[in-house]
Amino acid sequence: MIDPTPPTTTATLTIRYFAGARAAAGRSEETVPAGRSLDDIAADLAESHGERLASVLKVASFLVDGVTCHDRHTPLPAGTTIDVLPPFAGG
Repeated sequence: MIDPTPPTTTATLTIRYFAGARAAAGRSEETVPAGRSLDDIAADLAESHGERLASVLKVASFLVDGVTCHDRHTPLPAGTTIDVLPPFAGG
């Protein structure tokens, strides 16, 4: 018998890693549940990926939908894209 109830869809946002953050995370992108703050998301990413990424996240800049994030406490809605940008060397 086919269940007529549609499957539950979890609201997510996308994390994109660049340069050293990509190397530390071991991937270029992933999705996480929406509705949580950037600080909460960063803490969870550090815990799930380990100390190497945790170190990068401490000094990284974050873009939320292409804009520098200054409010790390407001919950982020579904569909948001967060770019993790570690400090870049060079000149």
